Amino acid sequence: MSKSNRRMRLFSGTSNPPLAAEICAHSQTKQGNIYIRRFSDGEIFLQVQETIRGLDAFFIQSTSTPTNDTLMELLIFIDAAKRASARYICAVIPYFGYARQDRKSVGRTPISAKLVADMITRAGATRVLTVDLHAGQIQGFFDIPVDNIFAAPVFVRDIQQRRGDDDILIVSPDVGGVVRARELAKRLHVDMAIVDKRRPAPNVAKVMNIIGDVAGKHCILIDDIVDTAGTLCSAAEALLDAGACKVSAYATHGVLSGPATERLAASHLHELVITNSILQPEAVTECGKVRQISIAPLLSEAIDRIYDQRSISSLYDEGASNEEGAS
Repeated sequence: MSKSNRRMRLFSGTSNPPLAAEICAHSQTKQGNIYIRRFSDGEIFLQVQETIRGLDAFFIQSTSTPTNDTLMELLIFIDAAKRASARYICAVIPYFGYARQDRKSVGRTPISAKLVADMITRAGATRVLTVDLHAGQIQGFFDIPVDNIFAAPVFVRDIQQRRGDDDILIVSPDVGGVVRARELAKRLHVDMAIVDKRRPAPNVAKVMNIIGDVAGKHCILIDDIVDTAGTLCSAAEALLDAGACKVSAYATHGVLSGPATERLAASHLHELVITNSILQPEAVTECGKVRQISIAPLLSEAIDRIYDQRSISSLYDEGASNEEGAS
C-alpha cells in the first residue's frame, strides 16, 4: 500500500512541534489537524478537527517541561481519539517524564512512573513508542505493548563521521550506565571505562575513581539523560585529570534544567551532543558547547513499522538486515 493511501494520522502536541513536523516529513504523511488551547485558569481544551473513525492515530508528545501540562495534554488527546472511534491509538513519547521515579528509593514515596503508565493505559492508548527509557523495567508498568527504541544507531553514525584520527574511548558516567556504554563501545569496536561516583546529596555527584586507562584518549561520555549537568562536568574534569586529551558527551535527552547551561559553558567538555527529543530553549541552542542531532528518521521508521506490523528490533540490532521478523 502506498503511503498516501494509508489509514493513519500523525498528530502533534505542543511539547515539540518541530520534531513532529520532521517525523511527518520523513514518513511522507500529512500532519493531522488538531486544535489545542488553554483556558484562563490553565485547563486544556483539545479538538481533533478531522474524521479519524477507524484510523490509526499517532500522537507525538514528549512529557517534558512543563511536564504536568504536556502529560495532561497527552491524556486528553488519547481520550478524544478514543471517543472519536480511532481504531488504534499510539502514544509516541520521545522523552518519557517521571521515568526516574521508577521505584521506592526511600520509605513513603510514590512510584510515579507506574502511575503515569496506568494513566496512559486507562485513558485508552493501545501502544506506546518511546526512546531510551531511563529504566527498561518501566515497560512492565504498562498493560499494553511498549516499544522502547534506542538512539545508539544515531550516536554511532555521528561519532564515526566526526572521530577523525582520534583514539576514542567510551565512558559510562556511573556504574548504572555500564550496559548502555558497553553496547556503544561494542558497536564502535573500542574499549570503555567507568566513572565511579557517589551522590552525597540530590543532584550532587562526587567522582571517586576512574576504572580504566584513559590516558591520551578522546573520552566520550554516554548517558540517557542530562539534567543539571553536574555529573557530566565533574566526570569530564576527572577524566582530564587522569590524562584524557579530550572529553565529549552524548546524551539522548537534554533536560538541561537549573544551572545546566552555565555549567556546560564553564566546563572543559569539548561538546555535549543531545537529540531533539526535547524542544530546547534559546539559552541552550545558543550555547556553543551543545549540539543537537535528530531522531526524527528513527521515530518515523518505527512508526511506519508499527503501522505495517513489521519488526522494530532491527532498527537498533547491530548488523540487522531489512528482513522482517518478530519484534
